[in-house]
Amino acid sequence: MGEDGRLVRGVVVRRLLAVDQGSGSVSSQHVRVMAEAAGVSVRTVWRWLSEAREGRLEPVPRHDRFALDEEWWTALAEVGGNVAALRRRMTDDGSSSVADVPSLATLHRAMQRDLRAGRVLAVARPSRNRVEVSRYDRVLADLKLQQAGEGLPVIDAGPQDPPRAAADTQDVAPQRGGVRLFVPGARVVSTAGVAAVVESVGHTVAARGIGCWFGDPGVGKTVAVQQALHLLPSRVPVWRAVVAVKPGLPQMRGSLLEALGLSGRSLSHRAQPADRALGDALRQPGVLFLDDAQRLSPAVLDYLRLLWDEPGTAASLLLCGAGAERMIARAPALRSRVLTWHQVPAMDPEQLTKTLAMFHAVWEGADPADVGWADATVARGNFRTWAKITSHLYALSKRENTTRVDRLLIEQACARLGPYP
Repeated sequence: MGEDGRLVRGVVVRRLLAVDQGSGSVSSQHVRVMAEAAGVSVRTVWRWLSEAREGRLEPVPRHDRFALDEEWWTALAEVGGNVAALRRRMTDDGSSSVADVPSLATLHRAMQRDLRAGRVLAVARPSRNRVEVSRYDRVLADLKLQQAGEGLPVIDAGPQDPPRAAADTQDVAPQRGGVRLFVPGARVVSTAGVAAVVESVGHTVAARGIGCWFGDPGVGKTVAVQQALHLLPSRVPVWRAVVAVKPGLPQMRGSLLEALGLSGRSLSHRAQPADRALGDALRQPGVLFLDDAQRLSPAVLDYLRLLWDEPGTAASLLLCGAGAERMIARAPALRSRVLTWHQVPAMDPEQLTKTLAMFHAVWEGADPADVGWADATVARGNFRTWAKITSHLYALSKRENTTRVDRLLIEQACARLGPYP
């Protein structure tokens, strides 16, 4: 027992003896309270009190000063620091009898005593999740994307599914990876904000890390992340998991299994087989994307953290949502593992007229003053609101059979958004 342990024992014993001499009895509640305060078991406190009543106030020093020599320290390193394996090796070694081999507790004490004294146990274990530098550099080269200031080409917003017959696609609102853009002919436009998201997603995927993209509702977080995923090399698989409202662990497992193409129906309520299947699937490089991550409870987020802590995990995890950063903050273990935090800003008002003209042809020739009025009174830089205004403006221009967007037409489009645009 160290010096601190002797001091703790002395305090505990003196206070219990004072109670014993004052009221004449020490109850189990007295012992339990002192055991909790000293950080020892109730049985240990009863033993201390019994020895103190016999006149032994100080602990009896241990005489088993067994020490591990250099040969056994080397053997301990070879077995990965496993003291039980070391004792089995001692027993199997013919140089000493079984009676001379110290107990497992004695070996533990000897090892801990030397470690506290500064001894280093050099355990060499090959890492199953180590990424070679050259391989990492190749991945970064594969995912090299333009910097935020350079901009990206305008990408058409049509779905990537095989094209259907023309009659089937006339009135379908275009989507971009599950993001509805509300109006035919709309395109995902590369703004500086979108390019910054693309760059941060590319780095996170290359580093096989965890990232969080957050911001106000409707600023275009999901569109930007989907654009970044669209620009990844085609050989990098992207798994999109649907997040329910406040899902439990079985629901989350089912969503992950379905996203990864596993048998969700048979595995979602069998925790251990499902976790093994997910762990095996996440050993291959890829990207798991969870939108609306603010719906996830701290327990579910910690479950994701456990999956990514598995040795050999090679996939990256992208979490996106308005308020996702606040929910992740409630799961400290996952929060500490997040490589990338990226806040998606609102649309730049100075580039708004140019951006809208690239977003949809209906805005070509619009007066910047009219666009500024709509942004100041209704949209306030919100991408989703601008997409809805564009949808109504497109419909009104078709009805009026005009290609000129004026203040009156913009006001009519904005009026259709109601009191909560």
